[in-house]
Amino acid sequence: MPKTLEKARKAIAKKRGGAIEALHAKSRDSRRLHKAQVRDDRLEKMSEARRKRDQPLITRIAFFQEATRENENKPLELSAIQKKIAEFCHQHDEEYHEIKKARRQGRPPSAKEDLLRMKMEALHKEERDGFYLPDLTNEKTTEMLDRWDGNWAFLTNLTWVKIQSSGRSAPASFPPQTN
Repeated sequence: MPKTLEKARKAIAKKRGGAIEALHAKSRDSRRLHKAQVRDDRLEKMSEARRKRDQPLITRIAFFQEATRENENKPLELSAIQKKIAEFCHQHDEEYHEIKKARRQGRPPSAKEDLLRMKMEALHKEERDGFYLPDLTNEKTTEMLDRWDGNWAFLTNLTWVKIQSSGRSAPASFPPQTN
């Protein structure tokens, strides 16, 4: 993805007539190449961290995209949306209970069990306080959600809402604000 190193290497090779391997260790061009390599590494790490942070939201959107496709891309009723939200929030329950059963009596929970429990608690809290998702009651949003191909930039075009367990929905902005 980052191309800084390639550009620096090409510029140095052009300047030196192609002999890039014969650089002195502390030369100006060598330092330039090193800086470009460090910059590329840093950008790659930042990109990977961003992808990892955005992955839960991408998974959520894919789940609700599938739900709208099951409904033939027609807008969903609020009760159907709440059922899908509950299904999404309880998707890890079975795996969590299996891991919990497999653990011997008196042993501390495993790291995976702790992570699943924290993930489930966060989903249940969000379900209670206001679940963040595309507005599936809007026909235009469901059509656009059907065309979504996994691209993060496309998600800004969708209308977003927070649906509370009481049934109230409030408009929300994209990307979600984390506290």
